[in-house]
Parts: sequence; C-alpha cells; structure tokens
Amino acid sequence: MMPEPQADRSQTLFSRRYLAALAVVALMGAMGLLVGVPATGATEARALHISTLSNRPDKLSGDNVLVAIDLPQSVAPSDVVVKLNGSVVSAALVPQSGSNRLVGMVSGLRSGRNVLTASARGAANDRLELTNHAATGPVFSGPQQTPFYCQTHQFRVYPGGPFLTDAKIEAPCHVPTRVDFLYRTAAGGFAALDPGGPMPTGIIETTTSTGERVPYIVRLETGTINRSIYQTAVLNSPREPWPAPGAGPRAGWNGRLVHNFGGGCQPGWYVQGASALFSSAGSEDPDFFLSKGYAVSTASLTVLGNNCNFVLAAETMMMVKEHFIETLGVPLYTMGWGCSGGAVLQNMVANAYPGLLDGIVPQCSFADISNVHGLDSRLLYNYYKNGGAGVPWAEDQIVKVSGFHDFAHVRDHGAGRASRYDPHPSRPGLPPNSSGVFFDIVPANVRYDPVSNPQGVRATLWDSMANLFGRDARGYGRSPLDNAGIQYGLAALNSGQISKAQFLDLNEKIGGMSVDGDFTRSRTVADPKAIKAAYETGFFNTTQGGLGTTAILDIDNMYTDQDSANGDPHAKFQHFATRERISAAHGNADNMVMWNGVLTPYAREQTLMQMDAWLTNLAADKTAATLRQKVIRSKPAGLRDGCWDGRAFTAEPQFLGGAGSSTCNSLYPGWTFPRFVAGSRLAHDVVQCQRRPIDLKDYKVAFSAAELTRLRNIYSGGVCDYARPGPNQAPLLGTWLTYTGGGKYSKDRLRPL
Repeated sequence: MMPEPQADRSQTLFSRRYLAALAVVALMGAMGLLVGVPATGATEARALHISTLSNRPDKLSGDNVLVAIDLPQSVAPSDVVVKLNGSVVSAALVPQSGSNRLVGMVSGLRSGRNVLTASARGAANDRLELTNHAATGPVFSGPQQTPFYCQTHQFRVYPGGPFLTDAKIEAPCHVPTRVDFLYRTAAGGFAALDPGGPMPTGIIETTTSTGERVPYIVRLETGTINRSIYQTAVLNSPREPWPAPGAGPRAGWNGRLVHNFGGGCQPGWYVQGASALFSSAGSEDPDFFLSKGYAVSTASLTVLGNNCNFVLAAETMMMVKEHFIETLGVPLYTMGWGCSGGAVLQNMVANAYPGLLDGIVPQCSFADISNVHGLDSRLLYNYYKNGGAGVPWAEDQIVKVSGFHDFAHVRDHGAGRASRYDPHPSRPGLPPNSSGVFFDIVPANVRYDPVSNPQGVRATLWDSMANLFGRDARGYGRSPLDNAGIQYGLAALNSGQISKAQFLDLNEKIGGMSVDGDFTRSRTVADPKAIKAAYETGFFNTTQGGLGTTAILDIDNMYTDQDSANGDPHAKFQHFATRERISAAHGNADNMVMWNGVLTPYAREQTLMQMDAWLTNLAADKTAATLRQKVIRSKPAGLRDGCWDGRAFTAEPQFLGGAGSSTCNSLYPGWTFPRFVAGSRLAHDVVQCQRRPIDLKDYKVAFSAAELTRLRNIYSGGVCDYARPGPNQAPLLGTWLTYTGGGKYSKDRLRPL
C-alpha cells in the first residue's frame, strides 16, 4: 500500500470561447434567454462575418452545414446575397430572432473544397472556405480499417424493438436514417409509440432541469455515420412540429447535450459494434438524462469495447455532434459521460480534440488506453506461474512487487487486460481469452495465426491503430511498449518484503515480450518510431492538450482495489495518475474535482447537477480571460474533492493513500502498480525510461561482490532514471492532428497547440 505521498473564427463551435460568445446566441437567443449579444470581436463595424455553427469549416461532412452570418447594424438581412461555389443560396438563411444575423442550413456542398461568400451593398464582403467529407468518413483518422464487419443486423434499436437491418450488410455499413418515438411507462421502461396513431394511455410526465413539465416522449434517431451506428435522443412529441435548427425553442429539451461513451477495449477492432445507447457497458441508462430534458448522443464507435482507436472515436463523435446540431440546434454545452473505457475516451478525446467536449465526467477512469502496467503484470504472472522463477516465492511477495492489493489483480492485469498486446490465437501458460480476442463476427479464417495465417488481421492496439503507429518490415503494427532498465520490486527489496536473491532472480529472468506477444529472455525495447508517435499524438496522454482546459468531475464509483476474488483494472491510482499529469502539464489540476466511494442515486444526481452548473457558468463567461481561467473560476463554489460512503459526503482533498491517512482513504484505501514499486512517479507517464549507471545509494541492502557483479550484468545498459523524461518522450505535437496512414500525421493548420 502506498504511503501518503486563444482562437479564430475557423474554430467555430468547437472553441469554448466561441461557445460563450456565439453558439450561446444561436440557441439561447432563439429560446429568448439571451438577446442582443454582439457578434464576436472578429466582426468589424461594417463587415459581414460568416461562421459555421455545426462544425469546423475544414471538417464538415454529409454535404451540408449550419451557417451564421453576422451583419453590421446598417445592413438589412434582405440585402445580403449568399453564394455557395458561385450559386445563390440566400434563401437558405433566415433572420435570427434577437440578433442582427442570418442563420440557416446550406446544402449541396460538393466533396472537398467549397467557397461560401456573403455580400451586401455598403458592407465589406466575407468569404469562408469549407471542406466537405463523405458521411461514411474518414475526415481526419486516415485510411479506414480493413477488413471491417458491419453489425446493423445485430443492433437492436431499442429494448424490445427491431434490429437495424434484417440481414448482414457490407462496408461502408450505411443504412437509411430512421426515427422512432418511445414513451416512458409507469413501470419504468420505454415502449414504442406510433407517431400517426392515437396517443397511448399511461404516458407519464417528467420535469426537466429547467422546470418544464412535459410528456415523457422521446424522439430516437438511429442511423450510420463514419461506418458507425449512431443514436440521438431528445424529449419530443410527434404532435409537435420539428422546427429548423436555431429557429426556435423545442418543448422538453433543456438545451444541453450529453455524449454517452461506452466501456471495454478488446475485442474492439475490425468491427462496427452492435451496442450503443441502450446496451453499452460503461454507459449510462439514457433515462437518467432524458428524464431531465438533456439530449443524448452516442455511437457504436465511441464505445471502446467496439473500437479501441481514440482517434476514430473522436472523429465519429465529431460527425455525430455535427449531425445533431444540423438536426436540432446548437447546444449550450456538450458533456461527456461514461465509465471505464467510456472514461478513457473522454480523457483522450478531450485532450487530443479539444472543443468537442466542454466538460467530462469520467468514472472508474484511466488517463489513456495504454495500460502499460499490463505488460509488467503479464511478465510477473509468467515468471511466477510458468516456472521462470529460480528461487522460491510466496504469492504475497509477488503481490508486494506488483504494488496491487492481491494476486487476483496481477492475474487480471496480466492475462485479460494485456491481451490487447498479444495477437496469438492462444497463449500457453495463461488463462483463456488472454490473447487474440475477437468478436465472433470476425471470421476465423481472417484472423492472425503465426503458423497457419501469418498475414491475418491481428488483435492488438498497434495493428488496429497502424495509422498512428505505422508498421514494421513484417507488416506488424509498431509497438511502443518498453521495460528495459526497470528494477522490479526495488521498494519491496528496500522494505525487507523480498530478499536480495528474489530481487536478483526476478530481474534477471522476468524478460520481456515481443511485438508478436511472445515471451522473450531479453527485456522489451520500444520501437523508437512508435513511442515517439505515442507521445506526439496523445496516445500516451500527458494531458498537454485540451485536458487542462476541460471541466473534469472524476468519479471513482467502482472501488475494486480490494477485489480479491477476481481482480479488477479500475484501481484508485489511475485517477491520481491523470491528476498528476494535468498538474505537471498545466501547473495545477484546479480544473479537476475528484469524488470517490459508493454513489447513491442522490449522489449520481448531484454529479450531473454539479457538472451542469459548472458548464452553464462557463458558457455564460464572455470575458477575455483564458479558457483555463474561465473553466477554473466557473466551478461551483460548493463543488469540492471528497468521498461518498453510501449515505453522506465527506469533503476533503483526495490523495492516494492507505487506511489511516485520511477519512476517505480509511474507507477506500489505495494501492499502486509495478513501476511505482520500481521507482516511477505516480503520474506513470514514463514508458521508456532514460537509464543511468547503478548507484548503490538506491539500495538499503548490502550486496556481496558476487551479487553486485550479477546486478551489473542484469543492468549492463543502466537502470531507470525516473527523475528525467524518457529518451523518446516527445511533447504533444498538437491537437486536431490529421492522419494519412502508415504512422504519418500532420498538425492542424487552423488550430495550432
């Protein structure tokens, strides 16, 4: 157990500065909540100003875009001529109530480059370049993965409802959009509603977060975008007209959007996925949001268990959000929500593609998907269980080396969780499903086998994200894993929990793992191109991008550190590693609040209400302060670190510690991880370490001459120096990177980091 230890117009909606000064007007002005808010500072007194509301102008998809044109006071809306690629489209835009602007949907974009112009007599004209992409993708994620298996025939639209298609279809997995209406019954479920028939009896009412009392009827839209099945849901009766986006208020919608991310990882490759709004592990029951008036969106490729590629998830979420805005209107804010893999995606998407999410509620969370301690755990498990040890060990001593609470966690991390590194169809010496994990829909004859099918598709992070990591000479995805120089069990040795003989034997024989998942006598050394890419792209999430300017309410609502029966990856240290990284990158983690413990239904309600207050405050801040300053000062005064014990909340700073170190830590003590025991920082952000010569001051034991010779032979290349960054620990190259395949990517030309 551990002791105590700035923006231009091209950013449009996806800058929160824009949210505060422009997007709020587009929606809330229409709702009558804000009137007369001036255009952004870029609009000169006598100049027209074009901006895109539904997405960035260079990332559009689906052949249309929601546009706003701000007008000088001297220009009448009827005098403005709007052209797309030289053709007049003025009729598509209408005056926006409460402001001197035109808003409307411009359709007919051609693939690639388009030009939108606005002109009026007596005013300076404006011109905006638009780049349109296919609704089937990609936009920035690079060449699409092949093979790819559609699952519309396995996707049930809603509980008790039909499958999206009757039969299996082929990529790009595109199906027509469908709209269903559901109503909430007194029994607490959803039932189908015929929009053309009589209204059924038994429809309950609900009160939204803005105090509106409405029938609990849901408009559920289901379709495909970017080869992903998406769903959006919002309170809406089929008896009510469906106005154009931004044209007026909609009964029942409180103006907020929550994107529901789902959990898992492996077997999330080569598939579309068959789970989303109603059926994703790690996501929230949509009733939790819909009953309060929130709109909800989700997509099968933003469920990590369907898709382990965070870049593809970000792209999909962006395209779904764009479609939502073009269907319903601009939300006051967009909040992320989800547990486990759903938390992974929130943290990684918010950091690498800032602006898509204004605030996040990661639960049972991880900073990223790398799970580096899975490699260490797999090697420890193999050393102890499969005859590698040359000296006797007690199970508890291996546990001390691991930093975990018990051996079940070593097994869980090392077997199931590390399977995402191992493409072998079965790994001898490990439990079932420890390697080569696929969904059943991926045919056996296309799967990799080192003997019978060496050209088959490989079930690893590196191969499924080859656009990011590139491929080696054999065609395998390059791996950024590394354990060279690690002194496994160093703290356990110094505390007398293991002997010198055990320490030396372990580090002499623990070995490593090849890119093919095989155990090796030598330590694992990262592919230098892969590890550089992992840091530059945000795969190893050092939080240098948007995570420091995102409102974060981190919830440890799945306390499993002491799950001795099964082990579990959702350990407390994961939350603190994220916070340590934010502090290192941004000076402090004041944009992050952390709750631990057992959340009652009341506590879950408080989670949503507190984050709603935070993001509502943020949207209302129209000052010239930096976004990070706004995020921090918008935090509600009563929102503080603390823990829930199933009954009450204890407000106190959260830190990783054992029983007796604080009230919350006595209730929910925390443990660490193998590299922490080996000397790593809690941030757990050094994957490949800088090495230095052995220094005897590191050890609280005395080595004999023979033992010292052995130690120096083990570490002939030096031991890890965790006081320095790794040799290939590059800074984040930028946010909004674009991938072109084969490990090549480029900076965002509109939004430099």
